[in-house]
Amino acid sequence: MRLAEFILRDMAGIVAQWEAFAATLLPAAASMEPLALRDHAEQILEAVAKDLSTSQSREAQAEKSMGLAGRPANSPETAAQTHALLRARSGFDIRQLVAEYRALRASVLRRWMDDCLADPPDLDDIIRFNEAIDQAVAESVGFFSANIDQARDLFLGMLGHDMRSPLQTIQMTATYLSALNAGAKISGAASRLISSGARMQALLDDLLDFNRTKLGLGFNIAPVSVDLARVFDDELERVRAAHPDRRIELTVLGNAEGIWDGQRLQQLLGNLVLNAIKYGAPDAPVHVVVAGELEELRFEVKNSGPAIERLALAEIFDPLKRGPDQENKHDADGNLGLGLYIAREIAKAHGGDIEARSNEMETAFSVRLPRHT
Repeated sequence: MRLAEFILRDMAGIVAQWEAFAATLLPAAASMEPLALRDHAEQILEAVAKDLSTSQSREAQAEKSMGLAGRPANSPETAAQTHALLRARSGFDIRQLVAEYRALRASVLRRWMDDCLADPPDLDDIIRFNEAIDQAVAESVGFFSANIDQARDLFLGMLGHDMRSPLQTIQMTATYLSALNAGAKISGAASRLISSGARMQALLDDLLDFNRTKLGLGFNIAPVSVDLARVFDDELERVRAAHPDRRIELTVLGNAEGIWDGQRLQQLLGNLVLNAIKYGAPDAPVHVVVAGELEELRFEVKNSGPAIERLALAEIFDPLKRGPDQENKHDADGNLGLGLYIAREIAKAHGGDIEARSNEMETAFSVRLPRHT
């Protein structure tokens, strides 16, 4: 008997074995009813049997074995995708999800071969069955991972948002204590609270910005007419106050006025300058050069120091990346490795771009901004 016919004929037995195996996947399966344990098993098997009965080219078979079988745009979820979504919501982990398909593969082939004692099983059926299962695994894992990622991003976004209010209360209280002039000890403690609160606020802001991009919401910008020479000068004064031992020089050439979100571009510049301070030579200045052109504005942040390796440079704007000398160290600044990623996203939100170059002489980050966003 061909495998497709066998699957349809022996559906009840195969699904019963699926349910029995799913019940062993604890702790998620402990409180699940039989109907939930065998969720979409029958539909997945029917899809596999239909696939086995459909003629296809060798190229299509190869694509299916790699989980690359094409589907029409905007087509409904497959049974394997829906199964993955429900398993994720039931608390299964990805290893348990894959284990279900591994057990299903073994169960079907073993039952079919036992049924084919008189006649040898068709080898092409075995190959095509494995390819169909591989496609179902790819669909399930992709959907499962996307659902878990979205749930995590939503949780982190809500956590960051809910932490803002108590943090603001702490900062306001610390500022009030500092203004009381109640003695050096209290003033010193209040100053430490204010400083730590500012670092926590920066981390929360980065986290919320990162989650907006992960959820496909992009960066919020409010473009107005601004003079970036003044905006950047204000930002650099703030950085100088925090790093009095470092030299930061600003050069403005041409017209620096345009339609931009000044606060976001302050954030972009601050991220680049702090990165230059952190990784640049401590005895050399950080140079910020702004050049206004007819249709756009460009600015660069340059520092001396060790060259960035080519492979590191290629992924320098990727999120959650830090300098090679910081990968396995505690970061005193509480850096999440999002600064350069956020800088790139702010530039993109303004219709611009950012690029990095590095050699033995200097490392430079160049930003291009259209004058009218």
